[in-house]
Amino acid sequence: MKKTSTRLADGRELIYYDVRDDTVRDAVDRRPLAPVATTSEVRKDPLLGDSVAIASHRQARTYHPPADECPLCPSAGDRLSEIPDASYDVVVFENRFPSLAGDAGRCEVVCFTSDHDASFADLTPEQAALVLEAWTDRTAELSHLPSVEQVFCFENRGAEIGVTLGHPHGQIYAYPFVTPRTNLMLRSLAEFKKSSGGGNLFDDVVAGESKGERVVLEGEHWIAFVPYAAHWPYEVHLHPKRRVPDLLGLDEAARTEFPRIYLELLRRFDRIFGTEENPTPYIAAWHQAPFGPLEGHDGINRDDFALHLELFTIRRTSGKLKFLAGSESGMSVFINDVPPEAAAQRLREVASS
Repeated sequence: MKKTSTRLADGRELIYYDVRDDTVRDAVDRRPLAPVATTSEVRKDPLLGDSVAIASHRQARTYHPPADECPLCPSAGDRLSEIPDASYDVVVFENRFPSLAGDAGRCEVVCFTSDHDASFADLTPEQAALVLEAWTDRTAELSHLPSVEQVFCFENRGAEIGVTLGHPHGQIYAYPFVTPRTNLMLRSLAEFKKSSGGGNLFDDVVAGESKGERVVLEGEHWIAFVPYAAHWPYEVHLHPKRRVPDLLGLDEAARTEFPRIYLELLRRFDRIFGTEENPTPYIAAWHQAPFGPLEGHDGINRDDFALHLELFTIRRTSGKLKFLAGSESGMSVFINDVPPEAAAQRLREVASS
């Protein structure tokens, strides 16, 4: 892998990740862009204790542009985009309309391929491995920023999810706090370690699921299963079998196997009720241990946390979506219409031949 860092016309950082070591990246951003001005701030809810990002400048962000005006495609002639070069393998750049900025964190965009009409599932194993390298490298770099406590790599796919750019891409949020979801996991982790005399809850969950009917896919170094209390109709958790706290901890064997496992999972999600015209919408989210102090979670450290990827769709059946209604949105109590065992069975049935 070759990494080349440059700057866009407004000063934002852009990084090329190339498969070939001899690739030269010297294209210059020719757009007349003014420096980015953001109004992002983080406010803490005094009752719930969680944090909310206030980012009014995002109202002006690009919204469903036509394909020939896509800002994530390579630049071509006089059509200038966020990527100055005429082609690329994987590109990461600072978001022009970030939810988090400055002391409030950082937001980056990850373009998986220059092919506008592709999806992550269309990538070759070599391309998927390069994306994994980019996620890992950005996690390492962002973790060193003074304000950052947690790094979150994720992909939103599909208009139903709220995606405003159709080009295959994901994002990375570098939070200046530990997220509420992670704090809940850390709390459970600490309680289990204390009650079990030193056990690890993640290890216990993975060991239990590996013997059951909710396993969807398993390799030598990875296992994917529908969790016992799945929130979403089709939800899969992908764990490396050797527990590590973050992407940096993955060994070479796990990195080598990841593309095959993950690409197969994504293709199964498309097969359950997606079509070429209407592919399955999903969210893919990497859960990593915080890099800051684990305040309020006595007895555990970041090595107790288990890196894992959560993949779910908001579609509950063909043509029907799972909406967050009163119980889910108002009280955070999910109601799942699809038994996790049935979802796992369906995802096994659509395996590649």
